[in-house]
Amino acid sequence: MGLELYLDLLSQPCRAVYIFAKKNGIPFELRTVELLKGQHLKKEFLSADSLQRLPILKDGDFLLNESVAILIYLSVKYQTADHWYPSDLQARMRIHEYLGWHGDRICRTFGVSMWAQVLAPLIGLQVPEEKLKRNRAAMDQALQCLEDKFLGDKAFLTSQQVTLADIMALEELMQVVALGCDLFEGRPRLAAWHQRVEAFLGADLCLEAHSFIFGIRELAANKKLPDPPPEMRSNMLLRLSRIP
Repeated sequence: MGLELYLDLLSQPCRAVYIFAKKNGIPFELRTVELLKGQHLKKEFLSADSLQRLPILKDGDFLLNESVAILIYLSVKYQTADHWYPSDLQARMRIHEYLGWHGDRICRTFGVSMWAQVLAPLIGLQVPEEKLKRNRAAMDQALQCLEDKFLGDKAFLTSQQVTLADIMALEELMQVVALGCDLFEGRPRLAAWHQRVEAFLGADLCLEAHSFIFGIRELAANKKLPDPPPEMRSNMLLRLSRIP
């Protein structure tokens, strides 16, 4: 059995892995796991995933969780172009510097919109407006830091070439854009970065990866999303309680 990737393109980290593998011509078998149906919690899935989360890489008997680890594994094993994950130590550490900040300031902040607009209503809840106001302020602060600290006057976040950092950042931001919030309005440097990244990846690949999330508001409005199974409710409540 060759390389298998367990993904749901609703998930930002899953899309990053999917786009990276596709862009670099890495052969893989896509194993779709539908998070909203709770498929990641089923017994047959738990044998492959003790963390109960996506994405997962399976390469023979080797199993790997976490998107950053998977992206690095793919870049090294398949010897992708050096700009993705440079051999130069300092250039590589700039990527890790960003990814560390990304995990703390981007992932926890930019995922709230999906919870507020789509996921919480599926279990009959709403995110309080005061939390949404704090989240909007946190997004603005993070975007400013993204522009000033990481992007600066460079073409991409950590260098003059696209890296793993850019693909991870892009997918988090697109999660919010897909819900109708133009994060790039009034931010010409960030807007230009966005255009450069998508131009490098290719319009067809971006459309393929983003088509589901760009239609999710309509699916939610028309009540065409699956109702989360009861075993998901406690996890969803826990995630909602953690929104600051």
